[in-house]
Amino acid sequence: MKAEPLTLQQAIVYFANPDNCVSYLVARRWPDGAVACPACGRTDVSYIPARRVWQCKTRHPKAQFSIKVGTIFEDSAIGLDKWLTAMWMAANCKNGVSSHEIARSLGVTQKSAWFMLHRIRLALGERPEEKMGSDGSPVEVDEVFIGPDPERMHRSRRLKMQKAITQRTHKTAVMGMLDRETRKVRATVIPNVKRETLQNEILNQVDRGATVYTDNYVGYDKLRVAEFVHETVNHATEYVRGQVHTQGIENFWSLLKRGLKGTYVAVEPFHLSRYLDEQVFRYNNRRLAGDAERFSKAVAQIVGKRLTYANLTGKLDEDDARPF
Repeated sequence: MKAEPLTLQQAIVYFANPDNCVSYLVARRWPDGAVACPACGRTDVSYIPARRVWQCKTRHPKAQFSIKVGTIFEDSAIGLDKWLTAMWMAANCKNGVSSHEIARSLGVTQKSAWFMLHRIRLALGERPEEKMGSDGSPVEVDEVFIGPDPERMHRSRRLKMQKAITQRTHKTAVMGMLDRETRKVRATVIPNVKRETLQNEILNQVDRGATVYTDNYVGYDKLRVAEFVHETVNHATEYVRGQVHTQGIENFWSLLKRGLKGTYVAVEPFHLSRYLDEQVFRYNNRRLAGDAERFSKAVAQIVGKRLTYANLTGKLDEDDARPF
């Protein structure tokens, strides 16, 4: 068996062999080497090389299972060679990769490539439980609005969206936080930028007693009452005052907008959270040894995440949607 790939070219050649795909995924899904049945959890399963599936010794409807079961690849007819190549590109292309480019490169339809990328973004998403600033490190907090620029719209579209533009509801609010010590970012879509919304997010994500740096937006006032050391910078007169600034999180906003406007062009608010997860993953893992290590970490996160096309497009009621 060849050594695991270090570059995209090596990855394409390596994953062209289906057995290499299976062995690579097994090593990340079951690091201890004990393959477990996704249905019952039993580990004394037998491998059937001819079909590349496992047979569980317990009798139940899903006694035979492939490496795809229980992952973002489940129920996909697209081969793992194409899946893993697309995942390599999504995890490592700094400004993202469009579904049209994936479609041209892999020989699939644009619709399939779009669906693949959303499932990959779901895998890239992380929800850490520990709070930021717990070690005393300062945390930068800022919000941004993502959406179309009315000045760049066609006149007919601008007139159609006039009410939303007037009420400033044509853009989606996103809140971000950067821990200066770990250099890790968290970003999430928020319903509005009211004081209650912003400060609840800070209370949920930042440890009490931490130093929080923000701009002088009124939504951040009274943070001191919540046991934070709060310092602000007035962007009307200055951007940096010693250690008091939000330049780090604003750098992340720059990278995010470059990908959304330059690569994806238009993103529906319904899907924005997954695009955020994609950019956050690449940003937080930018200091890893190389593309191969970043890809390996992404692959290790594919288990237990499910996204169907009906869920993605909103064609199912919430009560009827399959969990993912």
